[in-house]
Amino acid sequence: MVNEIKVYISDLKNNVEKAVTLSGWLYQSRAGGKVLFLIVRDGTGLCQCIVEKGKVSDELFEQLRHLGQESSLMVTGTVRADERSVGGYELAVTDAKVLCPATDYPITPKAHGIDFLLKNRHLHLRSHLQWCIGRVRHTVIDAIRRFFNDNGFTLIDTPIFTTIAGEGEQTLFEVDYFDRQLHLTQTGQLYLEAAAMSFGKVYCFGPTFRAEKSKTRRHLTEFWMVEPEIAYIDLDGLLELAEKFVSFIVSQVLRTNKTELEVLGADIESLEKIKPPFYRLTYTEVADILTSEKTAKFMAEQLAEFKSQKEQLEQKIEDLEKQQAAGVKKWKQEKIAAEIIDLRSELAELEVVIENNPKHAKLAAGFEWGKDLGGSDETIISVMHDKPVFVTHYPKEAKAFYMKIDRSNDRVVENFDLLAPAGFGEIIGGSVREDDYDVLLDKINHEGYDVETYQWYLDLRKYGSVPHGGFGLGVERTVAWLTGEKHIRQCIAFPRLMDKVYI
Repeated sequence: MVNEIKVYISDLKNNVEKAVTLSGWLYQSRAGGKVLFLIVRDGTGLCQCIVEKGKVSDELFEQLRHLGQESSLMVTGTVRADERSVGGYELAVTDAKVLCPATDYPITPKAHGIDFLLKNRHLHLRSHLQWCIGRVRHTVIDAIRRFFNDNGFTLIDTPIFTTIAGEGEQTLFEVDYFDRQLHLTQTGQLYLEAAAMSFGKVYCFGPTFRAEKSKTRRHLTEFWMVEPEIAYIDLDGLLELAEKFVSFIVSQVLRTNKTELEVLGADIESLEKIKPPFYRLTYTEVADILTSEKTAKFMAEQLAEFKSQKEQLEQKIEDLEKQQAAGVKKWKQEKIAAEIIDLRSELAELEVVIENNPKHAKLAAGFEWGKDLGGSDETIISVMHDKPVFVTHYPKEAKAFYMKIDRSNDRVVENFDLLAPAGFGEIIGGSVREDDYDVLLDKINHEGYDVETYQWYLDLRKYGSVPHGGFGLGVERTVAWLTGEKHIRQCIAFPRLMDKVYI
């Protein structure tokens, strides 16, 4: 390895026909007679490294032939362009050095249950799918900061220890703070309202906590949220801002992570449609849609389509199992086995959808005005649209105390949820904030909150109160939508769930 150029896999395109050294880990390997095919990863991508007998020492060839998955190594060779290879480039190996050989790596190509993978999350992060999701998440976070920083917003760091509830006291995590009971923050919004009266346009970005006793695929107890807050804005202004914001995030991910989206099987064609304007419905219109004959028919058609897809998947699995039984080369056996695992996972997901469809249809048919929209309701509405849907003007009883009562209809508040299409549901919740001191005081009393604790929040309505509002976007739900990942736990490196906290 003398005089070689040390590069990352992402730089191979700039080093064709040059001798380079990659430093990484063995992701996969396959032996083909006198040739070894090593797939090496280095954090920036994957590269196929071809080792020919006679081009390296016999000792090294045998060492590489028996090298275990996730062994760390440095590989030297000549870069060649090849569209058939992963990433479009490959390495003709002339030398290699094994740093730390690994044996019996626990996460093998066979199927593993979710409990096993969560317990081994520190290793599961190395899988290519998790790597792709992490890359998309990185772009989403970068796009969030770019959008607000480039549009005149000031970042405000709001506290994680708090004395107040922003989203209902029943989901607060209580902590002992020097013999005083405080809570982990549900939202930075109330503090941002104070900051908006100083800076005009502000945002916070950090972890938030909800003690929701929910085990659904949409819930985490700790998640990341960005929250902008703007002085002198109305509901229409908030919708326009959210629309531009989400469209910008999607455009950045499409520009930066198209390869990762393809690996994940994301619906890129649908993402390319995410441009303003989005659909706009009132809560009352949604209630009418859910209870309509049209929706009942739509759900029945969906169920029939899902059952057809299930039959097709079962047939694919059966065909692949016949190929396995017929006897094929080892590398082909491994490829078929991996494909069957993926198909069985897809089949399991589809069976859950088939089981839930009639339940969701029944809940929709019995929906009553005044209830908050549930996850199944949001799923139905979002599946029926090919772009995000704004749902506005919810009943005041279903929403938080700080939301402004609509002065033309005191049964509803000036709020919105933004539902991502294809059944992914809510990714944003926001509202205009109540700016009238007396109205807000009545609502705090009605909720049974300690007025003294909220006195500073009430002060904002005494000294120069103005129309203002904002919203919060959940990073993990957004990443799930963009990647097509059905389980939100896959969209953060170390997920925190109600019944699972391992590392």
